[in-house]
Amino acid sequence: MDPMVLGLGVALVTALGTALISGTVLRRTLVVVTVRGGSMEPTYRDGERVLVRRGGRCAVGQVVVVRQEDGGLPSPAPNRAVAATGTAREWMIKRVAAVAGDRPPPGALPEPYAAGGPVPPGALVLLGDNTHNSYDSREAGYFPTAHVLGTVLRPRPPADVR
Repeated sequence: MDPMVLGLGVALVTALGTALISGTVLRRTLVVVTVRGGSMEPTYRDGERVLVRRGGRCAVGQVVVVRQEDGGLPSPAPNRAVAATGTAREWMIKRVAAVAGDRPPPGALPEPYAAGGPVPPGALVLLGDNTHNSYDSREAGYFPTAHVLGTVLRPRPPADVR
């Protein structure tokens, strides 16, 4: 066999293998989430798609996608989701208002949390940008950091852009 053809074949197989591995890593790192509801308007609108980086640390001001379920700390009631990834799980998209050790902003937490001190370890204060149409820490209290899917990187353009 011609060494040039053999070399090209090896290079092609290597490139294909690398692309497949990279695609798997990206799927595990990035996810597209469709916003449902108006809790983050005007920043994100109903039906808009956003790119989310899984994991990582949360910082004040970031927008995160958080799982909606009970896990020890208060979290939203079922069927009040404002974002979904196309699975049976319910997700919400909210802005981080305070992280562990921070003092929550005034009015960001219901009683009895409002009278407490700083945000406890493993918890976040999350608020929707649309204060009149958002189920968030003002009603639910703290959200567990373990329930965060990831942080929103940027909006994804609509699929039907021409």
